[in-house]
Amino acid sequence: MIYSIDVEITAPVRDTEVTDRVSDAVTNLFPEAEVTEAHGEIRGEAHSMDHFSEQLHRQEILDTARGAFFENHNRDVFTFELKKGPAFEGRVNFAVGNPDELGDMHVRVYVDEPSVEEFIDAVAPPTEDGKPITSDEH
Repeated sequence: MIYSIDVEITAPVRDTEVTDRVSDAVTNLFPEAEVTEAHGEIRGEAHSMDHFSEQLHRQEILDTARGAFFENHNRDVFTFELKKGPAFEGRVNFAVGNPDELGDMHVRVYVDEPSVEEFIDAVAPPTEDGKPITSDEH
């Protein structure tokens, strides 16, 4: 399956933060992202979530990811928030509830092909007993 997606990542840079570290937080989870800095914000653009998906599998947080993705989605877009501190260390930690004082990373994924639901299933497959369900098991 060929995926056609655009991923936009934005992260505020607070006065107490080092811009390069915020940039690294973005590229540690989205290594292919082209990153720019302007007006106190890091912006990243990517066209793949392969590394991010691998990290979800490695951390065994597919159900959490699916919940975050499906919570804020519509016809061709889904959005989610990530904590910058864990992202700097290369770990996925979804931001829920109270925003972090450093400001969270905001991720917006535009899905052109296939559908949003199919793409989410590819990035964070449904699980059974915490393990991904593969199509050849059914």
